[in-house]
Amino acid sequence: MIVYGKQIAKLVLLKHSEKIQTIYLAKEIDKREFNAFAKLGVPLLRVDSKKAQAMAKGGNHQGYLLEISPLVPLEIHHIKTMQFVLVLCGINDIGNLGALFRSSYVLGVDGIVICGLKEFKQEGALRASAGAMLDMPFAIVHNALDVANELKLAQFTLYGTSQKGIHLTQAHSGKKALFLGNEGEGLSNKILKKMDKNLTISQKREFDSLNVSVAGAILIDRIINGSN
Repeated sequence: MIVYGKQIAKLVLLKHSEKIQTIYLAKEIDKREFNAFAKLGVPLLRVDSKKAQAMAKGGNHQGYLLEISPLVPLEIHHIKTMQFVLVLCGINDIGNLGALFRSSYVLGVDGIVICGLKEFKQEGALRASAGAMLDMPFAIVHNALDVANELKLAQFTLYGTSQKGIHLTQAHSGKKALFLGNEGEGLSNKILKKMDKNLTISQKREFDSLNVSVAGAILIDRIINGSN
């Protein structure tokens, strides 16, 4: 898959150089960076701006494009050994997926389970996560109910999200999972009934709702660090 942009290219070079298959440069870059890429021993190609724009599908590549090996999802049994898991149910907006990967990595989530998507586009989510997805373990399971049942059997406390939920004051000890639904429909009633607690975020002003990636970051922090 193709990733692009100076910061992501530098991150991949620094931490995941083994994933780089081909380097494409559409401009002159710093000599030290060029030498670091050249030392990898993979094809390093110059491309013109038209070719680079086509490879980046119109995105802002800043002259840096890398072909890297796809990320390999975990099996669910690896997820069940973790302490705090985020389960995304039908969230298909690439921007939200990337933001949730980024927030999860920064705030201390151990792994993410992606449910209900016909196709998970790694390239877009990776870019939207600013590269954080490279270091966040994830699994892909079609049915979120199966995930809820598996985690429940593995002694996880399950937290859902609902406008009719409660305000979290203190999270349970032990293994925990937070389930987030898409912005249009939220979590299904079947999923909500599987949860140990359903949470909400109090709003100070009347408005539609928080963006799911923002709400997710707030709830992740509350579960990990407690609520003030």
